[in-house]
Amino acid sequence: MIKILFVCHGNICRSPMAEFYFKDLIRRHHMEARFLVSSAATTREEIWGGKGNPIYPPALTELMAHGIGTPENELGLREKRARLMTAEDYSRYDLLIGMDAENRRGMVRIAGGDPDHKIRLLLDFTGHPRDVADPWYTRNFRAAWADIEEGCRALWDACAR
Repeated sequence: MIKILFVCHGNICRSPMAEFYFKDLIRRHHMEARFLVSSAATTREEIWGGKGNPIYPPALTELMAHGIGTPENELGLREKRARLMTAEDYSRYDLLIGMDAENRRGMVRIAGGDPDHKIRLLLDFTGHPRDVADPWYTRNFRAAWADIEEGCRALWDACAR
């Protein structure tokens, strides 16, 4: 089983978008037994009193525009709550995939290093490595989706062989 953790700053936009898009790829290829996928944050900003915030509504809207989150393809989307990445996640997951360089720095800090080279950036799997566009500041969820789709398809190609 391949265990993947997608990570971003608050775990309410990019990392859950990647998590649920990748889960959709898994479902469409009938490979649920081969993968375990989740997402987390590098900060506590979206976690209050031990309870994480749900997926940010515009991110949810973007997922639904692509058929993810519909009653037939819900995948646990509505139950998703932001959670903080932990040091234990480093040993629990095979790949920890950040959305940008700042996330990667936070992930390495939380994990206490990256001796097994498990921490990567999503778009490093593509032919055009770069940060995933951050819709929190730009409000451009389509640009974030395009980056996430490109990265997840490349990650899928790397993992599903």
